[in-house]
Amino acid sequence: MIIGKIENGIVLDHIKAGQGMYLYKILGLDSLNCEVALIKNAVSEKMGKKDIIKIDQMIDLNLDAIGYVDPNITVNIIKNGERVKRTHIDAPEELVDIIKCKNPRCITTTEQELSHIFKLTDKENRVYRCLYCESKAK
Repeated sequence: MIIGKIENGIVLDHIKAGQGMYLYKILGLDSLNCEVALIKNAVSEKMGKKDIIKIDQMIDLNLDAIGYVDPNITVNIIKNGERVKRTHIDAPEELVDIIKCKNPRCITTTEQELSHIFKLTDKENRVYRCLYCESKAK
């Protein structure tokens, strides 16, 4: 399989195998009008298997969503065919409107205009809880 080289864009690398499509959905990449490649189960010496997302355009990404899905993801910025920046995103302390509270008794189910806010309560285990009802995020 051959995926073309990116001249200007973003490569999300070292995504845990099987999480690429979930990240694709959370980031809303399906609404872009540029080339986006999702490579699933790519061979990796370090991880065994991994997913990769290539975006052939410079866009604003929700870095909190990336850190929530997997803080080991590498974000590579590509300009003129060369990597100019490489960063890792830590698990964010707060998530706003990235995931939704599943508790039917939470105020966010009746008050539609309220943002869904989750706080990181256990950094080691990456546990997030709803700010309003303290339900654990799935």
